[in-house]
Amino acid sequence: MTGRNTQWKLFTFLKVLVLSFTLSLTVVFLVATVRTFTFDVSAGLQLGKWENTISISPHISPQQRKDLLENFKAAIQIPTVSNTDTDLNTDALREFAVLLRRVFPKVFSSSLVKHEVVGNYSHLFSVSGSEADLEPYMLLAHIDVVPADEADGWDAPPFSAQELNGFIYGRGTIDDKQSVMGILQALEYLLERGYTPRRSFYIGLGHDEEVSGMQGAVNIVKLLKSRGVKLLYVLDEGLAVLDGIINGLDGPAALIGVSEKGQATVKLSVNAAPGHSSMPPRETSIGILASAVKRLEDNPMPRLFGYGPERGTFEHLAHKFGLPLRFMMSNLWLFSPLISRVMEQKPDMNAFVRTTTAVTMFNGGVKVNVLPPYAEGFVNLRIHSAQTLQEVLDLIKSIVADERVKLDLVNGFDPLPISSYDEHSFGYQIIKKTVQGIFPQVNVAPGICIGNTDSRHYKDITRDIYRFAPSWFKPGDPQRFHGVNERISIKNYEELVVFYFQLMQNNDIRKLPLPHSSQHEL
Repeated sequence: MTGRNTQWKLFTFLKVLVLSFTLSLTVVFLVATVRTFTFDVSAGLQLGKWENTISISPHISPQQRKDLLENFKAAIQIPTVSNTDTDLNTDALREFAVLLRRVFPKVFSSSLVKHEVVGNYSHLFSVSGSEADLEPYMLLAHIDVVPADEADGWDAPPFSAQELNGFIYGRGTIDDKQSVMGILQALEYLLERGYTPRRSFYIGLGHDEEVSGMQGAVNIVKLLKSRGVKLLYVLDEGLAVLDGIINGLDGPAALIGVSEKGQATVKLSVNAAPGHSSMPPRETSIGILASAVKRLEDNPMPRLFGYGPERGTFEHLAHKFGLPLRFMMSNLWLFSPLISRVMEQKPDMNAFVRTTTAVTMFNGGVKVNVLPPYAEGFVNLRIHSAQTLQEVLDLIKSIVADERVKLDLVNGFDPLPISSYDEHSFGYQIIKKTVQGIFPQVNVAPGICIGNTDSRHYKDITRDIYRFAPSWFKPGDPQRFHGVNERISIKNYEELVVFYFQLMQNNDIRKLPLPHSSQHEL
């Protein structure tokens, strides 16, 4: 009897355990299913009662369409190349300044606009609003571009601004002269039509963003700081409208960057006694360094998907995915580990999962028959928002785990703070409203910039920094950024001018409307 009782108790226990497990799975499945079909954090203030601020139509006449295109082409044809922080094409920068004065006469002559040259080649425009109590905002862009060589395979010379099949080809068409010219062209049109903003704003055009902005953006910020300026928000380049790039998403998405990954360049070096190659030690300096580098590549930084702005990206877009992706994106609390393992298989998606590690330079050896007395390698890391620079350095040290390898931080900085993007975030909601007013079919979501912009220098004078321009990217277009055949469609450039035209007027409201849910009456 005792044996049978024991067996019965064990059977009962297992039965209860199985039933409990089944019940738990059923509850989790039901919760996840309900969340899948009700979860939509992107609605925001769409149904709220907005102040009506747009009083000037963005209509562009045929002559204006022709002129704005010629102005843009002229900007692309000036090779404002930054090679290094000490090797800038200053003649081109001076020529560009002359161009701005010629094609935007209203901007430079209006009593509402104050223009200043900063750091010899950057430009600061201060636009006075009629209501001084409204906190100002700032629009950023940069004049300089990275080098380009036609021999790399361009379909048109990189500084020709040549038209091909409805596109303008040239270095700077999407990074970042489309914003430089688009912002000023929009302001020119508004001033021509008698516009006086309610809210003051600034326009900052840096001349050395491609080499870290230490003379342009940094000095503009110093000047604004000296005047006690505090900004409601800053909008700079960064992310774009992605059409057909996010697999499984129904329709295009405009991603507004709310942060940037941090960055670090670390030098690894090994010193060893020189000697003849006929009597080598077990490991040479190159071998020691190569082993350290291999350990770094074999042991990537930890997965952090879901702990940074990338979570907001997928949650805002979840309702636009088809099943089963919608089920997974709506329930990141459950599926983040699985999604991160899938994403890390592709380099472009792995950048959103973790701090990335790239060995970019390796030097060693002086002669084929001489043991190398010294070897060095450089590692570039892009730091996830959930990590700090110091945490990454500590991890590198623990992974290398070899006292013979010296680690030196060449330069680096922490990830940028995450700007707000909820229903009470003025800058985010104004940008979103402007995007959806021009592109009603576009889904808007927060995002993370894996590269760095001039806006990082502004973090001490504003709470919120956003990184977005309505450049339209289709499959293959992201590779044109800093690459071959950089281009923008003529239609998209016109849309970009209209975007800034509407954005300036949308900023003239005093405050955001209440969220729709809080307006319901009992």
